[in-house]
Amino acid sequence: MSDDVVAYRKMGSWRQRTSAHVAVVQAELDRIEMMGCLSECDKKLADKANQLLQGAREAADGWPPFRSGASARDRALATIHEAELILLKLTPAQEIGWAGSSVLAKGIQHLGQEDPRLKLLEEHLRENNNMLDVDGRYLAAGVLHAANHVEEIEIGRVRNFRDILLLAFLALSVFTVLLVLSGYDNPEALADKLCFQPPDPTPQNPDATKYVCPVGGKPADGDNVLLVASLGAAAAALAGATSIRHIRGSAVPYMVPMSLLILRIPIGALSAILGLVLIHGEFIPGLSALDSGAQIAAWAVAFGIGQETLTRLLDKKGNLLLENVRGSSRDADSPPPPSTDRLIKPALWPGAPYGPRPGSEAAAVEPEDTERERAPVAGDHPASAAGERPGT
Repeated sequence: MSDDVVAYRKMGSWRQRTSAHVAVVQAELDRIEMMGCLSECDKKLADKANQLLQGAREAADGWPPFRSGASARDRALATIHEAELILLKLTPAQEIGWAGSSVLAKGIQHLGQEDPRLKLLEEHLRENNNMLDVDGRYLAAGVLHAANHVEEIEIGRVRNFRDILLLAFLALSVFTVLLVLSGYDNPEALADKLCFQPPDPTPQNPDATKYVCPVGGKPADGDNVLLVASLGAAAAALAGATSIRHIRGSAVPYMVPMSLLILRIPIGALSAILGLVLIHGEFIPGLSALDSGAQIAAWAVAFGIGQETLTRLLDKKGNLLLENVRGSSRDADSPPPPSTDRLIKPALWPGAPYGPRPGSEAAAVEPEDTERERAPVAGDHPASAAGERPGT
């Protein structure tokens, strides 16, 4: 049994998808080789395709799993793309006709309508009744290669953004831990900056204390920093949990939404600590002193939630990068098109011979149109205007 699909060490969804993809491409390549229609030059291409597929297997079979990360995923994607490109060049002439539509669809997804190679491929398919011939094989291969390259760049940008988020999470977490430890090592350096001095005792308020701190009335205590950081981190985590409803799923094998969520935790802790330091320093006009430990804790929670102003900008950037990895033109949460819209396919270009088949339900919507002779359209196959199939 081949290890492409079934393997006991395939941990992770991307490994399973890669293995299934490799199995299909390998089976198609083996079928073409067994047909015996390859020349000596084409056999060299087939051998290289087999080597590429073997490289994709090795990338998906990386063990232990933690040693097979982003580089393995990029290697698997690139090798499969190049193997598909060779497979397109080796496809027999009698089977290559419908491959043009698949290449055109992927080109539209990743290259855009203004790409000159895509325009040439559309023109070629229009002139050949939407069928790809041998003369257009390498044109289609060029479009497929360009589309694959753009897809790899799009996924690479997502990976780089995920790496930046993880590095920022590690750096901010280290800063937070250092601030908390400094509160225990030298309480006068930071811990007393989180305490406030209320007004002096008066006959109306004889129980007024000298200091008001998050934990009791001791400014020289590292627990003050720990409590403020914990409240800020908890508030940020709660605010991040409420934003989960806006997360959109993605098939890209990089957990950008999860990285954005965990980044909120150290940002919330730092926001709470630094926010109370600003209040202690009378940086905020009209707010110079807090009267109780409950108020200090409340402000720590408020600053922890306030980090959403920054992280929402990061969320927008992450969503934009994920949307740029164009897979399907329809959103995942949008309903499927009505059944009537699927009966008549709109033309991808002027003159494309799409439309309802005679006698179908869609053709019966307007019976008077079926009696009118359709005027020949520029680019139609000569035999299609006469109602005949090419080659009959």
